Parts: sequence; structure tokens; C-alpha cells
Amino acid sequence: MKAIILYDTRSSGGSTDRFVDALGKSLVETGAYVEKGKCRATADYSFLQDFDVVIMGAPVYYLLVSSELLGSFFQSNLKKYLRRKKIALFLTCGSPEPMATMMYLPQLKIHMVRNKILAEKVFAPQELSDIQAIDDFVRNITHSYRSAIRNRNSELVWIEDAQELLAQIPSFLRNRIKIATEEYAEEMGYGEITPTVIDEAKTEFE
Repeated sequence: MKAIILYDTRSSGGSTDRFVDALGKSLVETGAYVEKGKCRATADYSFLQDFDVVIMGAPVYYLLVSSELLGSFFQSNLKKYLRRKKIALFLTCGSPEPMATMMYLPQLKIHMVRNKILAEKVFAPQELSDIQAIDDFVRNITHSYRSAIRNRNSELVWIEDAQELLAQIPSFLRNRIKIATEEYAEEMGYGEITPTVIDEAKTEFE
């Protein structure tokens, strides 16, 4: 699994940064490849194509999720490159969890376009350094991801012509095209992948 932690915080080197470092470390211990990056409202997010899972989150300030992350949905191409990505969401917030789940997580979830949300969690301030809470979140992510991949692989069949077409794609693009095609086929309800399905998926992602 290749994962990126995409996050926002107003401070540098504070509790959110330390939390993200601990989250990344826990993911690496599961065998995942992990990168992290801070959100910028006007950034180019095309690099998300290279990742299987996007883990997104930020603190809540004055009843709103931190502005650079929210701004990215309106001012950048973030929505485009999140399409069909598997997502995990986190917030750091001092409000009671039921209230935060109802009021703040929807500020992110409303922007999810055809995404499978693997896990979501509101972390109270004291949980940001709680290794058990972080490990539990990572366990939920990896379990959901593996289940989704296992189910997809057991249901989809690549016919011979499609396999030959996939083999002709340059190796550095092949896995990305394969995953994108399988996710497209799964969403469309196709049971088998043909050259036509590959072409449809490529068109969708252009």
C-alpha cells in the first residue's frame, strides 16, 4: 500500500506535526510506503495519482476545519485527483467526539467524489500522543484497504485481450492504469475487464 498523509496545521513542529509523524511511523510498521505533505489551498495535487490511499486531516479552529485543507477543495485540483481514491479521514478537536463527528467531519466528507472511506476518527488532544489510539486508527485503515482489494480481486476477471493491452503499457504507468481500471469497473458494476473497459477508464481519468 502506498499512502500519503495530507494534512494542515497553523503551527510548525506542534502536536499535529508530531501526531502525523507517529501516524506515518505506525503505517510504515505495517509494511506501507508512506509520504506526508502539508496542504496548500492553491497547490497542484496531481501527485496523488501515485498513491493508493490518501489520509487527510487537520485541526478544527473556531468550528471550521483548518482553512488550507478546506480551501484546497475550492481553489485547486484536489477534488479531481481524489476521484475514486480510497480515503481515511482524521480531525484533531477538543469537542466531544459525537459533536465533532456530526459537525466537523461532514465539512470534509461533502467533498468526497466517488470515494471509499476506509476509516475516520476524531482525535481528542490527549489522543494525539496516544500510540494505542494511533495504532487502532492505522489498523482500521489497513484492514479496510486489504478487504477492499481482496473483494475486488476476487470479483473482477481480466480477459486475455485486456491483459495483452495492459502489458503494452509502459511499466511505470501499468500499475496505476490497472488500479484505475479495476476501480472504474467496480464502480460501474462490470464483472470482467475488456479492452473497452480500459479505454473507458482512461477517458474518465483524463
